[in-house]
Amino acid sequence: MPMPADTNPAGDVFGGWIMSQVDIAGALPARQRARGRVATVAVNAFVFKQPVSVGDIVSFYARIVRIGRSSVTVDVEVFAERNPDAPVVVKVTEATLTYVAVSADGVKQDLPAESAA
Repeated sequence: MPMPADTNPAGDVFGGWIMSQVDIAGALPARQRARGRVATVAVNAFVFKQPVSVGDIVSFYARIVRIGRSSVTVDVEVFAERNPDAPVVVKVTEATLTYVAVSADGVKQDLPAESAA
């Protein structure tokens, strides 16, 4: 839930705050697939569909859409639940980011082979 300190002069939540949260959400499945550290290498697409307000409950849904030799591309959808008296959920943002697997010292490395489940 964004707080008043996260707003711009117009009273909406800063786009940068949302971008930061999207980056965290996207990194989680990338990190799981890499079985270790990842670094953001690209923001392929980022669309702000509606503003986010203080008090909105913001949810982030991330899924892997492409796996390369060392990279993982993730789509993130962001929804806001508004108006506690008559709750409404709206899609506020969608983004695609690419992460690369890195070693402990920050050097790009290949992803590990997928394990059979």
